[in-house]
Amino acid sequence: MKRRFSIVLAGLAAATSLSAVPAIAGGPTSADIINDAATPGDVISYGMGPQQQRFSSLDKLNTSNVKNLVPVFAASLGGEKQRGQESQPLVYDGTIYVTGSYSRLFAFDARTGEKKWEYNARLPDGIMPCCDVVNRGAAIHGDKVIFATLDAHLVALDRHTGKVIWNKKLADYQAGYSATAAPLIVKDMVITGNSGGEFGVIGEVQARNVDTGELVWSRPTIEGHIGTLGGKPSTMTGKLNASWTGDLWKTGGGATWLGGTYDPGTNLLYFGTGNPGPWNSHLRPGDNLYTSSTLAIDADTGEIKWHYQTTPHDGWDFDGVNEFIPFDATMKGKPMKLGAKADRNGYFYVLDRTNGKLLGAHKFVMQTTWANGIDLKTGRPNYVAENRPGAPNAAEKGKTVFASPSFLGGKNWMPMAYSQDTGLFYVPSNDWGMDIWNEPIAYKKGAAYLGAGFTIKPIAEDHIGALRAMDPATGKIVWEYKNKAPLWGGVLATRGNLVFTGTPEGYLKAFDAKTGAELWKFQTGSGVVGSPVTWEQDGEQYVAVMSGWGGAVPLWGGEVAKTFKEISQGGSLWVFKLPK
Repeated sequence: MKRRFSIVLAGLAAATSLSAVPAIAGGPTSADIINDAATPGDVISYGMGPQQQRFSSLDKLNTSNVKNLVPVFAASLGGEKQRGQESQPLVYDGTIYVTGSYSRLFAFDARTGEKKWEYNARLPDGIMPCCDVVNRGAAIHGDKVIFATLDAHLVALDRHTGKVIWNKKLADYQAGYSATAAPLIVKDMVITGNSGGEFGVIGEVQARNVDTGELVWSRPTIEGHIGTLGGKPSTMTGKLNASWTGDLWKTGGGATWLGGTYDPGTNLLYFGTGNPGPWNSHLRPGDNLYTSSTLAIDADTGEIKWHYQTTPHDGWDFDGVNEFIPFDATMKGKPMKLGAKADRNGYFYVLDRTNGKLLGAHKFVMQTTWANGIDLKTGRPNYVAENRPGAPNAAEKGKTVFASPSFLGGKNWMPMAYSQDTGLFYVPSNDWGMDIWNEPIAYKKGAAYLGAGFTIKPIAEDHIGALRAMDPATGKIVWEYKNKAPLWGGVLATRGNLVFTGTPEGYLKAFDAKTGAELWKFQTGSGVVGSPVTWEQDGEQYVAVMSGWGGAVPLWGGEVAKTFKEISQGGSLWVFKLPK
């Protein structure tokens, strides 16, 4: 009873402290967004800065007092669309902006939780999202808040009213294209990727004028396709048929469905690319560039400056779309500009972000049966040949193999965090495997283009999910927290020596960043698969996260998903702070 009373008091205190705060004229500029990590009074970009380290310099909330954290309010998204809330909140000018499932965007008062406005995209009946009806967040610039929709549109709304300013089509949803990633703002451009790799689409990165939505440049991610710059054809991506045979490049996949990061120092955008099409690797000999890769793209022109392919000739749907996070550190006694990526294939990669040179590759999961390591000289995996799914024979499926990680990955979409204090990356990972086999398949517009079947299985008795603290210099796991259900939400690190992440069981949890000790948890009522953020407001430190179970696990998880079928769906924004 005492705990419930303190929660009510915290909410009342927040409501009664509301005063007439003048609106900020103009709104955030591109320069403000680049500087987001250094301004803890707001959160104006996905990842809390263009490099998306998800690290906050705030320390009013720390290991000594986090146990006292209580809710300020919970704001429901309402309606029947309570499914897969993977959004990261943005906070600016006394308002919290969150996207919701089914391509919705909400503005809530940051002090009271009162809804200011709501926008619902008018989605056609024929949308084909492969992995639930999620949306991972918005971007903010000037008077606009911008997000992508499941029918592959990019929409800019007035941040004060929710009225549409512009609405642009990114691709043809009837061919299987969709969009779920949070846009990135760079140099007054909105940078977006696309989704739909399971339908034989072509991955692409687009840059659009933030004020008009008009296309500035585009860069396809599959060899043979032509980019654009200033409304005209620019250059071919790669070299035609260099790593694709025949016409397979025309349906090659490589979707850029997680969005990208940006490094102002190199002026490079870093985008991961998804699986090749189809999954059946025997139908497409070669490395299949630039699928399952990280691409470094010139922000001004859309030209690819370097690439690194984590899984050449991918036969397990490992993708390579995971975020590439720029960071600076000393490696072998030398200060370096680096980038790190925890790939779905189970390896944690460290590269020189200026040229793509591989410096380290370390296993961060229990098993990688498809390969027994990464050759640091060539950068290529040491494949275990017998653990590639067998080729089909006529109408008969090919040999079934057991592969680990499963195709849902050692780490899927959920973003990791990097602490500038500890020098560690905090990786939300999963230990699971799959039986996988290949089947005959032919491309058909708008139809699933897999040519594979699978059954996901747990590989440990005590857990599937594991939050792991990785040392990028040594590749060692410094500590780990094991969770019975898969981890499917993002991570936040703070100067208060804290790490936050959520669990499908409904908890938002806080850990000691150095030791991994669990310090606090709160039950939100539904699975937490969103990304937490923190900011300072009225002299106090706040934490916010979305709650609402969904995403790919309950849709694709097979035997694993059945284990957690009782998790309730939901759709709420939870905001916390220390009581006064």
